[in-house]
Amino acid sequence: MERFSTVAFLMCFSLVCAQIPRDSSFTDYSEQLKVRKKFPEAKLVSPVAANSVAVIENRVFTVVGKRELKLDAYLHKSVDKKPPVILIHGGGWKSGDRRMMKPLATALAEYGYHSFAIEYRLSGEAQYPAGIDDVISAIHYVKAHAEEFNIDSAKIVVLGTSSGGQMASLIGTKYPDKVAAVINIDGILAFHHPDSEEGAAAAAWLGGTFDEKPEIWKDASPLTHVSSKSAPVLFIGSQYTRFQAGREDMIKLLNNHSVYSHTQLIENSPHTFWMFEQWFDPVLGYITGFLNKQFSPQQIIHSK
Repeated sequence: MERFSTVAFLMCFSLVCAQIPRDSSFTDYSEQLKVRKKFPEAKLVSPVAANSVAVIENRVFTVVGKRELKLDAYLHKSVDKKPPVILIHGGGWKSGDRRMMKPLATALAEYGYHSFAIEYRLSGEAQYPAGIDDVISAIHYVKAHAEEFNIDSAKIVVLGTSSGGQMASLIGTKYPDKVAAVINIDGILAFHHPDSEEGAAAAAWLGGTFDEKPEIWKDASPLTHVSSKSAPVLFIGSQYTRFQAGREDMIKLLNNHSVYSHTQLIENSPHTFWMFEQWFDPVLGYITGFLNKQFSPQQIIHSK
């Protein structure tokens, strides 16, 4: 009887550990409530179905232990191979969901790109560099299925919002051979920086405070890894200095290495401006303009 109770306990313990509660502090709804306190007319963007876009949802791109990680693909219906854009959601490395990227992913697909909104392990489930490893796994998966998705695997772009922007930029500097371009939408470039206000959220993802884990905080900062091999990058920033931490330093280093970068600021907006109708079209225009510059204009088919 004692042996049975021990086995039963271990089985229950394993089930509990396998079902880690998901942090729901960052959702479309919660963000709309927050933003409307300062911008009462702010309205979330709703994705509009387009005949030119095919959608594949819940595709498993990797399995870690028993954990399946999934992506949603938004594919422009065309016989030509298209540049793929990997979209990384924000949420302070602890919250958020890939489905929050659906409006932007759909719009980019309408413009002639193939978009892939991916999930990754958040800080409550696994610490750095697990989330980065997951994004790289997604890139490898998309490349491995280049024929199925009809992509040009030499033109992979990573786009991230907020904490996702930090992750996209880190891949573009630390693993530049993986991608052809980076789009950072209001994501920090350095964790330990005079402009940075990162605290508990960063510490939870990085496994400790700066005083406890200085080398990890440095390694996780895109600014640390800038080189002549870094991917060209578009910065789209808000009015909040804390989300621009390290950007000017990084631009100087990119310039020193003759790596292209461009910055666009969205004035008088919330941090999550990309989620709302008032600022969505300008953001989309900046993104497609940057991608047009990086790739052949013939790649773009605006089908609205």
